[in-house]
Amino acid sequence: MRATVFCDVTDPWSYIGATRFERAAAMFTILTGQIVDIAYRAATSTHSVDQDRAVAAARISGIDLNFDEHVAADSTDAWRMLTWAGETDEVTQRDLLHQLWRAHFLEGADIADGLVLSSRAALAGLPLQTAEALLASTDYVADVERQRETAIDIGATDLPFIVLDGDRTLAGLRSQDDYLQTLHQLFRS
Repeated sequence: MRATVFCDVTDPWSYIGATRFERAAAMFTILTGQIVDIAYRAATSTHSVDQDRAVAAARISGIDLNFDEHVAADSTDAWRMLTWAGETDEVTQRDLLHQLWRAHFLEGADIADGLVLSSRAALAGLPLQTAEALLASTDYVADVERQRETAIDIGATDLPFIVLDGDRTLAGLRSQDDYLQTLHQLFRS
């Protein structure tokens, strides 16, 4: 089974929802033996963030959001790095995405800063010098723009927006159990 998760590094609902979906996919694999391949693509949320609701929803998933040290940031360079990481493999892309979410939402780091991005890429197992060279270039800018345009074209504004096997969609934050039930329904059909 294939899942494409449209999300953003600066959107707390994306962080919470993607984490819940990943956990549901892991449980689904344990229960059925079927692997869910997950890829991540850039999207821009059009919804405002109610910090109290986001903090409460995150706590349910074991995530402690820190809006006190939050730094507003443009996520374009982060998505350039994530697109590059996705060419290595989906696990590396996921690891980098979680590194960036932790940096942005837990540590108050500026994810538009080249040093933050390249060091997080290195922590995810990517070559530091290649990450620095990528950030000094315009590589992957067009790719990120295409991902965001695709998200708009398919109506992915309520994040995370998950496309399962190319035709079933889940928009917005759901519970881990809801995600698991949807995976089972799709598997049985």
